[in-house]
Amino acid sequence: MKISPEVQALAPMIQHWRRELHQIPELGLKEYQTSAYLKKQLIEMGVTEIHTRLDTALVAVFRSEKPGKTLAFRTDIDALPVTEETGAEFASKTPGKMHACGHDGHMATMLGFAKYLTLHPEVIKGTIVLLFQPAEEGPGGAQLLIEDGVLTEFGVEQIVGLHVFPEFEEGVIACKPHAMMARNGEIQLIVKGQSAHGAQPQQGADAILATSAIIQGIHTILARNVSPMEAGVITFGKITGGEAMNIIPGKVVVEGTMRAFSDSVYDQMTTRITQLATQIALGYGCECEVIFNHMYRVVDNDEAMVEALKSVAKEAYRETPPYMLAEDFSMYQTQIPGLFFFVGIRNEELGYTWPLHSGKMNFNEENLLGGVECYVGLIAALNQ
Repeated sequence: MKISPEVQALAPMIQHWRRELHQIPELGLKEYQTSAYLKKQLIEMGVTEIHTRLDTALVAVFRSEKPGKTLAFRTDIDALPVTEETGAEFASKTPGKMHACGHDGHMATMLGFAKYLTLHPEVIKGTIVLLFQPAEEGPGGAQLLIEDGVLTEFGVEQIVGLHVFPEFEEGVIACKPHAMMARNGEIQLIVKGQSAHGAQPQQGADAILATSAIIQGIHTILARNVSPMEAGVITFGKITGGEAMNIIPGKVVVEGTMRAFSDSVYDQMTTRITQLATQIALGYGCECEVIFNHMYRVVDNDEAMVEALKSVAKEAYRETPPYMLAEDFSMYQTQIPGLFFFVGIRNEELGYTWPLHSGKMNFNEENLLGGVECYVGLIAALNQ
């Protein structure tokens, strides 16, 4: 993406911020050191209105006498329980924790944007609200901030966010209108049978056998209940059960995830999972308790805001396919129009090809300048 000289001048600072933040990863709602670092940088660059929410969330506000909307720009600030394997000189200093999803880059982008606004206040129209949000990886800081009243307190009319993404080459800005990322939920199946000796199976009700049938049955939902014109994912990644190789187990717990690009398909999957799990369990003399943890909603991009991004990104813009990944930015979009886009970071020559949440995930900070450039341009584009 073409970078203006004013944004390019921020490159050393953005690299510095990203690498310092990368070394102090913290998990959701415990980002105390991260929050303190961010606040210190904002104060030092001259930001005068900073609010603290949820202990670790920050809200930086820029006001102008020029007429315009109240636009919010959001970054996530939490890290993951991942052991770093990049070998970088600025690697995580906390064993078992890492910024493996690029949130360090998102924060550095936002700090760069804030610095730009302090240096060039003439670009501000209306009010600009910068949200430094905790707990994107869980339990969902966006919803917590909504419930805390941040959107209404500051009168936010539209919201913008971004994510570095190794699926796209460096310099690419990728987005699409409407459903771009999936609604997701967690599934827990508790199958209860009757324990017995493995040599006398007739005296028990085999929870493992019932569980295997339940899993196979549930996987027919996408093939036989959901329209082939729609999309969904059901994945079970964890099974716990059994005491010994020669004992019929009386209890098995299965955990998984479910995702869809529409609420109607998601609700259909939820209903059928419950029906099939309970009915199939009964056929094996067992019971099945089905527990859902409904998490984030569909990332549903406002069409007019996508057009504004196209006008800003110009030749760097690409239309992305939808991804079954989930993102709690979607919770803001249930309240107000929102725009979420990808910033390409893939560089095969430098080995920056590892996926999000990998212990080897890394990128060149020069790509973050494209995010700042888009943020700056969107102020004018969204106020037309």
